[in-house]
Amino acid sequence: MKFLTEIWHPNVESDGSVCISILHEPGEDKWGYERPEERWLPIHSVESIVMSVITMLSEPNPDSPANVDAAKEFRENPASFKKRVARCVRKSQEEPIWD
Repeated sequence: MKFLTEIWHPNVESDGSVCISILHEPGEDKWGYERPEERWLPIHSVESIVMSVITMLSEPNPDSPANVDAAKEFRENPASFKKRVARCVRKSQEEPIWD
């Protein structure tokens, strides 16, 4: 899953890829951060994935960041983080998604 416009979030890669457990390949996590049941399973529905993304957006996890700079700003300077997020939102409303 990928955002098409710029997003500033601890759990989203710089290319827009969403980094949440439910989207990771099934099986053991070689780094030990995720339990197998937290990762992709065929029983997941579109609804469960969308709900996971909504939760990730509203409750960032700076302890397991895909974007280290966003995680650092989220922890150390929440006001600056919120301003940057607001700029991304405004910019996304002005940009055409499909070119």
